Parts: sequence; C-alpha cells; structure tokens
Amino acid sequence: MTMLAHLTVAAVPLLLPLLLAGAEGGYRVVCYYGSWAVYRPGDGKFDVEDIDPTLCTHLVYGFVGLGEGDTVRVLDSWNDLPDNYGKGAMARFVKLKERSPTTKVMVSIGGWNEGSTKYSDMASSESRRQRFADNALAFVQKYGFDGLDLDWEYPAQRGGKPSDKDNFPKLLEAVYNKFHAKGLLFTAAFGASLKTVGLSYNIPEVSKYLDFINVMTYDYHGSWDTTTGVSAPLYADPTDASDEAKTMNIDTCVRNLLKLGAPAHKLNLGMGTYGHSFTLQDPQHHGVNAPISGPGEAGPYTRQTGTIGYNEICEQKNKWTIVWNDAQQVPYGYSNNQWIGYDNVKSIKIKSEYLKEKQFGGAMVWSLETDDFRNVCGEGKNPLLHTINAVLNGGTLPTGAPTTAGSTAAAQTGGGGQTAAPTTAAPQPTEPLPPATELCDHAGYVRDKTDCQVFYECVASGGQYLVYKFKCADGTYFDTTSDQCNYAEQVAC
Repeated sequence: MTMLAHLTVAAVPLLLPLLLAGAEGGYRVVCYYGSWAVYRPGDGKFDVEDIDPTLCTHLVYGFVGLGEGDTVRVLDSWNDLPDNYGKGAMARFVKLKERSPTTKVMVSIGGWNEGSTKYSDMASSESRRQRFADNALAFVQKYGFDGLDLDWEYPAQRGGKPSDKDNFPKLLEAVYNKFHAKGLLFTAAFGASLKTVGLSYNIPEVSKYLDFINVMTYDYHGSWDTTTGVSAPLYADPTDASDEAKTMNIDTCVRNLLKLGAPAHKLNLGMGTYGHSFTLQDPQHHGVNAPISGPGEAGPYTRQTGTIGYNEICEQKNKWTIVWNDAQQVPYGYSNNQWIGYDNVKSIKIKSEYLKEKQFGGAMVWSLETDDFRNVCGEGKNPLLHTINAVLNGGTLPTGAPTTAGSTAAAQTGGGGQTAAPTTAAPQPTEPLPPATELCDHAGYVRDKTDCQVFYECVASGGQYLVYKFKCADGTYFDTTSDQCNYAEQVAC
C-alpha cells in the first residue's frame, strides 16, 4: 500500500502541489502507457521496463475497466497481476518510482473500448457513485498507485444518456472527495472537439473536482473520413470545406475550453506519438483533403490499418515524401497510394510552446510505446517525449530529425471531416496461447456472427480466455479490417 494512504487530511494541502506538478514545480508531463504493447513483435514490443520515468512527472497505466457491483476490473490479469504465474506489470509499473522518486504513478479506468453504457448507469445513482468511489479508492490503495485517472468516453454519448452531463460532475465530486481525504490524485481524460465538449461536459462544474484534465487534442481526422487529414493539426487548413471541418483543430478546441471557463492551469495539452494513415484514391492527389478509398496499410508493430506509430514512420523514413504544412503546423507524408498525417519533433516543439503561451499546466502524451523508444531512427531515445521536456522543463532538443520535401500552405481537393473515434490497438500475444474456446482462438477482437454492432475482446489469462462484450454506437459497425468501430456504410457486414 502506498505511503500516501497513511497521511492525514491535514497534510493534504501541503502534499497536493507536489503531486500535481512534481517536486521541481515545473510543467506537468503526463505519460500514458498502453500495457498491451507488450504483445507487439520485434522492436515494437514495449514492456514496463522500457519506460524512462524521469521523462514524466506522472505515469498513467492503461487500462482497467468497470466491473460488476461498480468495482474496478482488471482487464488482462495474466499481464497485469502476479497471480497464477502472471507478469505483475502493475506492480512493476509502480516500482518505477524507485528510479524516479518525484514521478507519480496512476492507473486509468475506461478507454475507448469500454464504451459509455456502464459508466452512465453507475453515475445515475448517488449510492452507486459512492460505491464506485469506495471501490476505486480501495483498488488504488491496494496496488500502490498515487491516484486514479477516469477516461469515460464519453458522457451522454456512445450508449450514454443525456442526463450524464448533469451526473458526471456528481460522480467526479464523489471520487474527488474520497481521494483527497487520503492525499491521492484524481484526474480525467476529456474529448476535445466542440461537439463532444458540448454534449458531455459542464466545464465549470467538472473542473472543480479534478486535479487536472488531460485533453485529447488528437484524432481529429482518420480513415473514418472521406479525405486525408492530419490527426492533430494545430490550426485549420484553407481547404477545409465544411464548418465542422474548420473546427477540427487544436487551437479552435482550446479556445472553446477556455471560453467555457476551463482553468488553464488544470489543462494538459494532449499530443500523440502516432498518426493516422489512408489509402489515396489517386496517388497524384496527395495533399490535405485528398479523396481516400479507405485506411492505410498496417504498420509492422501496431498491426492496425489506419493507425501508425511514430516509430513505424521514422524507421521507414526513406519510403515517405514528407511535406510540412505551414497552415496547420504539422507534417504529412505520402508514398504511392499511401498517406500519413502525424507529429514529428518540429510539430511537437511548436505545440509545447503553444501550451506555454496558453498558460496550460502541462502536456499529456498518448502514448509512450509508439515514440522511437529504441533510437532506431537516430534522433535519440524517445525523441518526441524529449522534445516536450526540453521546451517545458529544460533540456536538449533531439537532433537528426527527418528532412522535409517541401512546404505547403494548402493542398488538393476539398472535403470535410467528421467526429472521430479514437483507436486502441488490440492485444496480440506472441507467447504461446492458451487453449482455444468456441468464441476465441486467439487474443484480440472478434465480431459477433449475427450482429455487426457487437464485438468481443479475447484476453489470454491463466490458461484460458476471458471474454468481454462491447457494442458500437448506433450507426456504426465493428470493422474487422481495422479493429475499431466505423461508419456502417464503410463496413462489410
């Protein structure tokens, strides 16, 4: 059990500034770890010991889920826990504090695949909110974490109810009060688009009950669109055609949050160590907003069409013609009929300077395992994360970044964007698999044979498979080519 659990309430006001900003009192650098990356092949395999905790003021373990009786549910017991010859990844994650005593370690509950329905039901009742708060506190104390991060995606959406917007602050208050009484952190990850913020969050109310907010300022564009687009543009592109498309950028969303009353010092600007990929309809039309025929080819490590890690991009940098988009302050690349929009050292530096200008409390990184953590590309280990630290808290900027083929302020072919569904890579073990069951014969995702909205996650555990059921939002089906929910008309069902 963490030492923090034994602190008295009177000690909390003195303790929390250190928890929030780290011992140095500088900007926060909040780093998420997708624990399923341990199952990736070759140089893409990323385990707890590959984390450099000195680069993060806060480390967040993703994910646990919401279980029966409003409990916290471990999703991959073989990897997460030491029981039954498990790998004990959570305990090893907490132990990283020995290498960096000022770093705070947290666990995140939720994520895209958890959906919204269970959280909506739990938050609708005062007694259930309190029960969840008690269970969450007990879980965090049992495993030695410094706090809990709530990643409900999203209140009043994806199976939620309109009343979630009112119930969400009540849930946050219940958890916040119990955690602060024990000197523990409570934070949340928020969607950033104008539509999501409007539907899901009463910004002044929710801000009261969170130590900080990790704003997911990415996934603005992806293969769910009809045209190419960078995952996280800082500004709009001149070729953005629709009114909605013109809002799908970081600056518009940040200004909206601040206008609604979000305290800047509680906000962490989200930055991705990955991009989205597309297959072009016409290789000769390869600018922003060029027509696409579907997601791009899967990378060798993430193995998911439409999503590609920075490490996968930079390891094949000779394959891509890289263009710097002056309007959006981000790069993109193309090669034959393949197109990628992502962040590199230059754009991450600009975004880090931007958050300082906006007086944010820090940065959030999703996620550690797709930075170039092995220095295969020659920019040094973790070049994106090092860039954030250099701008925010001092240090040396990485060198040797890939050169660009040119700049562009506008690109070819108009077309708008749509609200995006963030992606999460499926666990794919490389170790010997447990015996097959009727539904699962491998770890990963399986679509229901009779209902294309329904899919299952098969998690190897203790010689068998744990099976978790999910349902895509109305109007979307589970796409077996990309292992994510996609618009129904784009899915073969």
